[in-house]
Amino acid sequence: MAKAKKIKKNIVNGRVYAQLTFNNTIVTATDDSGNALCWASAGSHGFKGVKKSTPYAAQVTTETVLKRAKDFGLERVEVYVKGPGSGRESVIRTVINMGLSITLLKDLTPIPHNGCRPKKARHG
Repeated sequence: MAKAKKIKKNIVNGRVYAQLTFNNTIVTATDDSGNALCWASAGSHGFKGVKKSTPYAAQVTTETVLKRAKDFGLERVEVYVKGPGSGRESVIRTVINMGLSITLLKDLTPIPHNGCRPKKARHG
């Protein structure tokens, strides 16, 4: 039985998606069409509880993803940040410090137009 050869992709342009919630941080690197190359979360790096949503956890997670993504030849990225987490600036700063050039920076945080319907008034 022959071993399957691993195909080495050479992707210059890509995207970095950072999902920052109050409970965790998830960073994904994709190619231009959105196919995931690699991802990591703060929980997968050993951060537990409240520490998963810190700026330091976001920095460590982003560094790991970008090191793996650089193996694919990534040089220019579009950064998409989503969520109210505290590591938003930290993710962007880490992308710059890793030597990648940012072509687009976009905030995908959902904003309610009118919000949820309020509870009905209590009687009594």
